[in-house]
Amino acid sequence: MSLKRENILIVDDNYDMLEVIQRQLKALAYHVYKASSVNEAIDLLQSGSIDLLITDIQMPGVDGFELIKYVEEHYPFLPTLVVTGFPSVNSAVTAMKSGATDYLVKPFTNKELKKAVEKSFRSKKASRVSLSHLSLPSPQNPISYAGIIGQSKSIQQVIDYIERVKSNRATILIQGESGTGKELIARAIHYKGSFAGNPFIAVNCGAIPENLLESELFGYEKGAFTGAQQAKEGFFQAAHTGTIFLDEIGTAPASVQIRLLRVLQEKEVTKIGATKAQKVKLRIIAATNEDLYRQVQQGTFREDLYYRLNVVDINVPSLRERKEDIPLLVDFFLSKYAKEYAKKKLELNPRVYEIFERYPWPGNIRELENCLQKLTIMHEEKVDISELPEHFKYKIDASGSDELISLEAMEKKYIQKVLAAVNNNKTKAAEILNITRKTLRNKLS
Repeated sequence: MSLKRENILIVDDNYDMLEVIQRQLKALAYHVYKASSVNEAIDLLQSGSIDLLITDIQMPGVDGFELIKYVEEHYPFLPTLVVTGFPSVNSAVTAMKSGATDYLVKPFTNKELKKAVEKSFRSKKASRVSLSHLSLPSPQNPISYAGIIGQSKSIQQVIDYIERVKSNRATILIQGESGTGKELIARAIHYKGSFAGNPFIAVNCGAIPENLLESELFGYEKGAFTGAQQAKEGFFQAAHTGTIFLDEIGTAPASVQIRLLRVLQEKEVTKIGATKAQKVKLRIIAATNEDLYRQVQQGTFREDLYYRLNVVDINVPSLRERKEDIPLLVDFFLSKYAKEYAKKKLELNPRVYEIFERYPWPGNIRELENCLQKLTIMHEEKVDISELPEHFKYKIDASGSDELISLEAMEKKYIQKVLAAVNNNKTKAAEILNITRKTLRNKLS
């Protein structure tokens, strides 16, 4: 009997069952690899070319459902056959939803196993075609307000705050994680309000060196310090009658905090080196991704300034707190970059949306935008799970899940890993293991 090309990996914590399935599959002329844990199975998947995964569900430590989810995202075209001795409707449904291609109940006959394996291999070929029949999410009634995209309750609340404060000069503190769009909200407040025709000056306090920030904000007179060849207006004077946006306000040094407090209290600015203050009429919007109140308690931010800034407090939700907005944002950015790069708008496999909604997005909307920009640049027309960066995909923490095993069992595990890496070529495996082919054959038997 000539051997088939397909490599099958069996995963089961029951060694007797592993041996039974291995004998049945060898009788059908398949190459077979065995793993008694999910951790061992992942090692074999990463080391060699596996064409079919057969796995049990109930195993100690990490179970079969976790392995199926992992395979579905890291090896999306690898068919998975579930075998279990504890059948139930719920487990069958969960297995299929997780990505399994078929479900087999123990005990089973050779004929039933053969039929299930052949069906699983056929499903592998069909899966590459079936993606085009899946419909993409189509958000209903998308909302765009001054560039703010979303229809979640949390973003609606932010928009409501903007509507309430847009036409008055109350000081506003915008708080939120990095990448959530704090400057976009500040601009929306300005340009949606009655001062839209007046200046909007954005200043990133964290991007300007500490020794320059004070002079940049408040200006200076000629000769005020070495290098001051002529008088210069500061950002506050430039924002007169409009809005000044102070991003990363928590990084402002103590000297700037004192001067800023006077601006808020007296509505006037004194240039460095000047003896007379200038009245300014403007709105101050500050933003931070730090916990300012904690900085107050630690003594790194002035308490009086904190309360002066915090007249109106707008908390911007992180992307993981408004996951229902992800399809809207994805559609917006895909359209934006398709137009920018003169390309056809990408289509995403619906499973990609599922991964996006599960991913925690530590970089928030900025990270999502960068991801979609890169996908648009690197791909044409369609994107599947396999095209996503590895850190988006399902992870299994299998550390410590394996029990302590004997030296013989460890040797067996390593030999299987080497065989998988060389696609079952026993001559190459023997060379890597530094043993003869005869010794390898004896160990395998």
